[in-house]
Amino acid sequence: MANDRVFNFSAGPSMLPLEVLQRAGAEITNYGGSGMSVMEMSHRSKIFLKIFDETQEKFRKLLGVPEGYKVLFLQGGGTMQFGMIPLNLIGRTGQADYAVTGHFANLAMKEAKKYGQVTIAASSEDRKHVYIPAQEQLKLNPDASYFYYCSNNTIEGTQWQYVPETGSVPLACDMSSDILSRPVDVSKFGLIFAGAQKNLAPAGLTIVIIREDLAGQELPITPAIMNYKSMIDKDSMYNTPPCWCIYMLGLMCDWLEQQGGAAGMEKINQKKAQMLYDVLDNAKLFTVSAEKGSRSHMNVTFRSASEEMDAKFVAESVKAGFTNLKGHRSVGGMRASIYNAMPTEGVEKLCDFIQKFDKEN
Repeated sequence: MANDRVFNFSAGPSMLPLEVLQRAGAEITNYGGSGMSVMEMSHRSKIFLKIFDETQEKFRKLLGVPEGYKVLFLQGGGTMQFGMIPLNLIGRTGQADYAVTGHFANLAMKEAKKYGQVTIAASSEDRKHVYIPAQEQLKLNPDASYFYYCSNNTIEGTQWQYVPETGSVPLACDMSSDILSRPVDVSKFGLIFAGAQKNLAPAGLTIVIIREDLAGQELPITPAIMNYKSMIDKDSMYNTPPCWCIYMLGLMCDWLEQQGGAAGMEKINQKKAQMLYDVLDNAKLFTVSAEKGSRSHMNVTFRSASEEMDAKFVAESVKAGFTNLKGHRSVGGMRASIYNAMPTEGVEKLCDFIQKFDKEN
């Protein structure tokens, strides 16, 4: 870790690997001998189209995207997908199932209600979203156009440890905060989307992986810019794409390949998360918010017995060289986001700090 950098536990935008930032910095004013930055290039130029195509190829390989699926590089973040998904997918039957296991899944559900009949197939609201419902708890509608869920809940610190079985109903999944942190069988999904600012690239890029047969069934009111078919037909360039972020995704794909891909990252992430959970479970001051069996490997949420002690912990953590450990304003407490780019060293040092704070207070 460079001497002037902190360990940034932000939930997003989150830290990027130092090697990736250094490579981007070295190329920022003159990419590939072009005499210009990627930020200055036409998205129609040969040099950028090469970056675009190579990034797509790298990403498809890393995630294992099979034939019959399109990868789109869009904008608008996950929030825009909350509207795009029902606009494009709900029209088949006018119905959709939603699993509400956290704040963002709830927002997506509310947005979908504007465009069709939504059934809450599962909810963890009864225990303030500290767990993930089991398969047998899902109330599935066979007439649903799709089943929507968020695989990792950043605010609550929970993560689905299984892929829901929904029969012939396509799965639509928000993987914004855990994409490429573990292997995924893409063929089980109809659609996957991810805002890139947590695990893959700077804020501004949203990746959508969609099964081709699901595109082209949009509601008549769907704006062209929010139409998956329009974006597929124009290869994500119906309008100017987020060029710099796509370039950065390519660099991140190279870095992830060096870590052993999704399978390699899963081993690293499991080790980091288990280390942190073990320390918290053995601390006298702190309790982990999420229930065992549902705990996230990306966002570790915890708290002390009082808001005053939480505030003291956060204040002292900043002095110790850590940032963004304060929990989301809606739930309080603390949150350590340990995405792909968080080095094991950062988690080790945080564990040491927690143990020291726990002993002294």
